[in-house]
Amino acid sequence: MHAVIDRVRRADGSILIREVVLHPGAVAIVPLFHDGRILLVRQYRHPVGTALWEIPAGKLEQGEDTLACAERELLEETGYKAKSWERLLSFFSSPGFCDERITLFLARDLERVAEPIPGEIDAQALFDQQRLRAMIDTGEICDGKTLLAFHVSEIRLAKEP
Repeated sequence: MHAVIDRVRRADGSILIREVVLHPGAVAIVPLFHDGRILLVRQYRHPVGTALWEIPAGKLEQGEDTLACAERELLEETGYKAKSWERLLSFFSSPGFCDERITLFLARDLERVAEPIPGEIDAQALFDQQRLRAMIDTGEICDGKTLLAFHVSEIRLAKEP
């Protein structure tokens, strides 16, 4: 990642200065268990000064495929592998200042194969839909990608027979 300062000419000829963070892109994963619970990780986020409950996610390495990145991040952060993967959507996380595009995946048929890699993740826990909705309502979940992921996956799963 790095930042640039761009000069943008508007249609009326005026010039605007825009600071832009250039980002390689990222993935985010909704780890869905057979009983409907979703696995979240708790991670300290320095820019906001607190730990947040989030879905697992991570930055793409140069030239890395989004699915390969999702598989890697899920394993590193949770110790789980998924047998079934579905790409849900891709979105810009904060297009007002950053070009980061996050690709969201639904991961199913999960199996614990390792311990999470020690480091950034403080905790992990399974939450049912009712508890997730309550955490959203109280502001306990306030991470944008996690909020979007919960609602998109809920809509997607409602379409299933």
